[in-house]
Amino acid sequence: MSDPLEQLLESTGAETVRWFVPGRIEVLGKHTDYAGGRSLLAAVDAGHTLTATARADRLLQVRSAGAEGVVVLDLDHPAEPSADAADGHWGGYVRTVARRLETNFPGRLRGADVTVTSTLPLAAGMSSSSALVVGLALTLIDLSGVAADPAFAREITTVEQLSEYLGTVENGQSFGSLAGERGVGTFGGSEDHTAMLCGAPGALVQYSFCPVRHERTIPLGAELALVVAVSGVEAAKTGAARADYNRVSLAVAEILRRWREDSGRTEPSLAAAVASGPGAVRRLRELAADDEYLRGRLEQFLAESERLVPAAALALAEGDLAELGPLVDASQRGAEEGLRNQVPETVALQRLARELGAHAASAFGAGFGGSVWALVPADAAEDFAGRWRAAYLAAHPERSGATTAVVHPGGPARRLP
Repeated sequence: MSDPLEQLLESTGAETVRWFVPGRIEVLGKHTDYAGGRSLLAAVDAGHTLTATARADRLLQVRSAGAEGVVVLDLDHPAEPSADAADGHWGGYVRTVARRLETNFPGRLRGADVTVTSTLPLAAGMSSSSALVVGLALTLIDLSGVAADPAFAREITTVEQLSEYLGTVENGQSFGSLAGERGVGTFGGSEDHTAMLCGAPGALVQYSFCPVRHERTIPLGAELALVVAVSGVEAAKTGAARADYNRVSLAVAEILRRWREDSGRTEPSLAAAVASGPGAVRRLRELAADDEYLRGRLEQFLAESERLVPAAALALAEGDLAELGPLVDASQRGAEEGLRNQVPETVALQRLARELGAHAASAFGAGFGGSVWALVPADAAEDFAGRWRAAYLAAHPERSGATTAVVHPGGPARRLP
């Protein structure tokens, strides 16, 4: 293992372990990761804390301070995860992680009693579900010494590879020789997991995906803060919302299928197809021309990954906030018109943030609800948050549960004393 991964997963031999896993803000990079594109990310200073104590048997018992009930699993006979995941129950994520680790590293896992506490709002776009996946995986890997397994050591040698592996735990794909399971039924990528494991304190990180590659780190000065407004519309990726979420990713799969069939090539991602030659973008547009949604999805990906993410990162690095705002506005339009995954509430929050003077603002996360971030002066962040919520409630009084929070880029997931 590389030094950063060794530092992260160095076995302590402890019978009780504690981990903190941050939530994340996707500053830019809407639905780009599973297509091999780019994202600009922040791990925030709020998240899940998991405490796990080893048991003498092979039972896994997980409690959450934010939800009723206890998820109980016999690791010798882990139940199929789909039943819980299908109706959105958080236990589906627990079962998914345990089943996948037990499949990939048979007999390694120890039984444990796990308690989860959180400062993250649920289903608000800050990826509380992926934070649970990452946190539970880290606690079980730590408590059970999974990193010493030959299969783990062979396939996972960097923190970025661990991020990608945990993305496949959630989406059900295989990772090298580590065979996939069903996952939770959503066809996402590893953006969330990468932000949580590779985020930098006081900075944004730019990554590309398939495979995960670090491109740059951009400090976010102390004079700036991110304000998050939770719309009050649940950004769920399970249950009834799954089909809408998956339509966005399935469109990428369909464009790539058409490309491979037409070209006879085997590019592993849409980004790789785009980069395959000077005529690739023109041909991809021709292949998607007969389907309105595919056309919009392709154009959104090209703009977001190829132009907006690098340009916005450069503007931030140069302190050019006047340039940043219009770039982020264009990303928001791409979500509304290309992805078609916005709701009136998130559209209103983005527009109101800009009208109230935010340097930049955008919806983020899976879409179909969730949250919007706004970049504002740090010394005015609390005042901005209050004015933003008041303006939003004036437009949407039915969303009285809407909340705001001032957050800052924090460090990555880490073991706690």
